[in-house]
Amino acid sequence: MARRGSYAKGVAKREEILTEALQVIAQNGYSRASVRELADAVGLSQAGLLHYFSSKEELFTAVLQKRDEVDAAVYLDGNDLEALSGLAAVMRHNTEVPGLAQLYSRLSAEATDPAHPAHDFFVQRTAQFRAMFADNVRARQQLGTLPAHLDPDKVATIMIALADGLQTQWTLDPSIDMAEHIDYLAGLLSLSASGTPAAE
Repeated sequence: MARRGSYAKGVAKREEILTEALQVIAQNGYSRASVRELADAVGLSQAGLLHYFSSKEELFTAVLQKRDEVDAAVYLDGNDLEALSGLAAVMRHNTEVPGLAQLYSRLSAEATDPAHPAHDFFVQRTAQFRAMFADNVRARQQLGTLPAHLDPDKVATIMIALADGLQTQWTLDPSIDMAEHIDYLAGLLSLSASGTPAAE
């Protein structure tokens, strides 16, 4: 019983760390968010913090996973038809949390190395989002609001590449309106939230 209570406390503390880390990184940025600062924010020593996360990379990977969970709850409701409009909303929100956008861009680039602690997370994340956006396209094709000749998997891959590329460009030039560009391409592909039957 004591062991179960200790486990529950550990899970709660881990969630507290991630929630606080989201705020600290969003405000201060990835580069300036040290393990010491994150530990101080939750009343732990650096060693205490690393008891829950074996490395800074593991912590930051968990932060991005937590961010995805929060964003999905707010902007995506599991409805395939809302996936792309949800993407634009997420990109719009990212401009309000520049530190997290910076963290994503930096960590996703580093995680292309198969040995990186975040590699598996990004591989699985990309596959999950590709499937979700492809399902969005298929659902619209079934409704007749999207041409049947479009390849759902290719469209999904392009949308992910657009979102990731825009985020990198935005970190260099914050005047870029990421959501506007997502909406623009979605409009060209007849992928906007409200569509009229598309001709094949």
